[in-house]
Amino acid sequence: MAETVGDVMTKNVVALPGSTALRDAARRMRDEGIGDVLVVEGENLLGIVTDRDITIRAVAESRPPDATTLGDIGSRDLICVSPGDSIDQAVSAMREARVRRLPVVEGGRAVGTVSLGDLARAKDPDSVLADISDAPPNN
Repeated sequence: MAETVGDVMTKNVVALPGSTALRDAARRMRDEGIGDVLVVEGENLLGIVTDRDITIRAVAESRPPDATTLGDIGSRDLICVSPGDSIDQAVSAMREARVRRLPVVEGGRAVGTVSLGDLARAKDPDSVLADISDAPPNN
């Protein structure tokens, strides 16, 4: 059974520079079947942008997707966890920050992300949320 964030995190994250246009980031999310991208400058994690951020902070505000960048709308006050943190620590961090995804950082570098679905599968693999999280993306 999974015990740490490192056991359940998504390791193949997509990290893009803050200067990336939203349209390009959205296409990458679609092509990869993911709901978030990390915003980086070199090896430094600057933020995270989710599909919901694009909807609420850009589309709903009529911001042009080719002229708006990840840096313009990304969440910067990040709550992060490390691969060695327990599943319960990640659950508590999500609950406290009221977020559904957390960057996983080790040695100052982003090494993955962990989602609410990842944690649901680890804590209760028979739950409805775990079943939904296991379903293929609906492109």
